[in-house]
Amino acid sequence: MKPLALATLVLLAGCAVGPDYHRPAAVSAAAFKELPGWTPAHPADLSNRGDWWSVFNDPELDRLEREVAVSNQTLKADLAAYDESLATLAAARAALFPSLSAVPSLSRGQSGTSTGTTSFSRTRTSGTAELSASWVLDVWGKLRRTVEGDAAAAQVSAADLANARLSLQATLATDYFELHAADALKDLLDQTVADYRRALEITTNQYNAGTAARSDVINAQTQLQGAISSDINTGVTRAQLEHAIAVLTGHAPAELSVPRAALAVDVPVVPVGLPSELLQRRPDIAAAERAMAQQNAAIGVAIAAYYPEISLSAVYGFTGSPLASVFNAANRVWSLGAAASQPLFNGGATSASVRAARDAYDQAVATYRQTVLTAFQQVEDALSDLRILQQQYAAQQEAVALAQRAVEVTLNQYRAGTAAYTAVITAENTLLTDRQTLLSLQQQRLVASVALIEAIGGGWSTADLPKTPPVTVSPL
Repeated sequence: MKPLALATLVLLAGCAVGPDYHRPAAVSAAAFKELPGWTPAHPADLSNRGDWWSVFNDPELDRLEREVAVSNQTLKADLAAYDESLATLAAARAALFPSLSAVPSLSRGQSGTSTGTTSFSRTRTSGTAELSASWVLDVWGKLRRTVEGDAAAAQVSAADLANARLSLQATLATDYFELHAADALKDLLDQTVADYRRALEITTNQYNAGTAARSDVINAQTQLQGAISSDINTGVTRAQLEHAIAVLTGHAPAELSVPRAALAVDVPVVPVGLPSELLQRRPDIAAAERAMAQQNAAIGVAIAAYYPEISLSAVYGFTGSPLASVFNAANRVWSLGAAASQPLFNGGATSASVRAARDAYDQAVATYRQTVLTAFQQVEDALSDLRILQQQYAAQQEAVALAQRAVEVTLNQYRAGTAAYTAVITAENTLLTDRQTLLSLQQQRLVASVALIEAIGGGWSTADLPKTPPVTVSPL
């Protein structure tokens, strides 16, 4: 049997040293704790119809979210990192195969000869035309484990990219709803300023008629100016949120303006499913799981250092002088060779590398399990937020209605001279506070809805990860 064929059989029969990967178990639960007590306020058919943010039925939000995926510079950096991981994987795969090189050379020199008393020199041109091949045999699976690890690293990068995209999209949606909450607050304060102007007119008329004190007018003016000041201040929050949205979509703040719009009334509800589904639907969990596979492969790479490295080499070509005779059959040269390198003593470096690889794997396992626990917590938090905020919102609506009625009654009593103006101010301030609280609760409910969608992974699935074909080497 030829040496090269024998080596090929050894390679194909060889197994990869190190442990084969099996995903460790993680803490889970049969169901979410908050789910039984969570009642949707606005039930709707929210089956997947595309991008997750479409459940909010807002064309402007749709437009901005699409720009995040295209123009956000953070995502561009993550995409470049993913492309780099694919290139690294391709380079690792290439190491499994022989390398072939062409080695042509050309030289021209002069040599002297003598015959008796006569000497002379001759200029010659010589050359070689050779092909050389070399192959490091992956008998112990070191290269295959390296490819396995690089493939897992590429999947980690893909999951990190998906997680970054989901996080940025959720941040944009949160900023978008907070911006329109600022718009709604300004509308509320605009209306409040108008109401306080009318109250000032009533107080002024009462003062001119001699039925109210000057202090009532001053109190009404103070209340009006305070509302005007708060109204103006809403511009600060809106401007900052608009600037943040511009940067998220890859624009300079001066290039983007978000039109004013009413804050959404309906809070969409998304299907949550079972806790175990998070293992397939959360890109950060997928990244942590693939990181375990990468570290597991690194153990095999470290263990392979205990074994000898076997390589084959071959050269075939022609060499001769003069140049015209290079390709004559008599000038043909060839050689076959094999070499092995076996570590004998390195001060325990190999053992230390294996221990370090196992420790890195244990760390990846702990990180994976913690990532799963954090995911469960985030879903439970979002569910409890939606449930509690829904109840609070209903109670606050009643508080606003009662405060509105109190203002009307107190103002009528003031006109009739049976109540002091301080009672009117107190009632109006209570109404404004209750309205602001109601608006804040609606904003929090929308943000909690976004948080729930993010916590269950949006519309992502582990099926979106790039597939890695099995590592095989064909015989020569």
